[in-house]
Amino acid sequence: MQPEGLDPEAASIPYFIIAYEEALRMQDKQDSQSKIEQLQKIIDESSSIVFFGGAGVSTESGIPDFRSTSGLYHQQWAYPPETILSHSFFETKTEEFYKFYREKMLFLDAEPNAAHKALAKLEEKGKLKAVVTQNIDGLHQKAGSKNVFELHGSVLRNYCRKCGAFYDAEFIKNYDGSQNDGSASNYQRTVPRCTKDSCHGLIKPDVVLYEEGLDNNVIEGAVAAISSADCLIIGGTSLVVYPAAGLVRYFHGKYLVLINKSSTSYDASADLSINEPIGEVFSKLKI
Repeated sequence: MQPEGLDPEAASIPYFIIAYEEALRMQDKQDSQSKIEQLQKIIDESSSIVFFGGAGVSTESGIPDFRSTSGLYHQQWAYPPETILSHSFFETKTEEFYKFYREKMLFLDAEPNAAHKALAKLEEKGKLKAVVTQNIDGLHQKAGSKNVFELHGSVLRNYCRKCGAFYDAEFIKNYDGSQNDGSASNYQRTVPRCTKDSCHGLIKPDVVLYEEGLDNNVIEGAVAAISSADCLIIGGTSLVVYPAAGLVRYFHGKYLVLINKSSTSYDASADLSINEPIGEVFSKLKI
């Protein structure tokens, strides 16, 4: 019975809207579950899986990406991030480079998430043959993965450009040149220098900056792995960064799977496309 003066048709609209939205949510949940089951079947049937990953794999570990609305490219700096992270900027404005690098590129307390751990477990079981990553955080290795091709290098490796001495990320993060010279300038205090004997060479992170080429050995290894895979799982990447994204073209196996929160240009070519956070997806799998 409708309250007096209330249009029966108007009163019924909210109910139908709620019912419709609930039906949509149920359908989305069923579709999601169906896709997880399809992914499980693909993994179970595959014996030579390669994973190709991007920034979206690490965002669930608290490491920001570059291109999302909250990413580094949408933050305000004196220089654009892609300029700061360039070879020429490193050479000419090294102090500014390291200020940005320490604050925005080093997340040494980050821990592997469900995706990293699941991939390491798949490798341990012999199903995953390689991880090809655009990330530089080392979280795949921290989770236990062994065969990892780091297309853009790693913040965990740093070398003196003069003598080649190795330095870890903690050294770069905590470097303070004034410890060796109390009268050191701000530049000398903030720009890491080699401490071996009397070298004092400039230390550079082993990451691929803009204007630099990718390592040929890493590329060759990644191409060989992707070319011989029967299943390629691409996760956490929009596939817009080249030449890295071009490696997907070397895959000629049976199953191409895409897992990314947003759609990509390869979705139509994939055997399975899942638009959900990759950690959530892998956490639902039985490995």
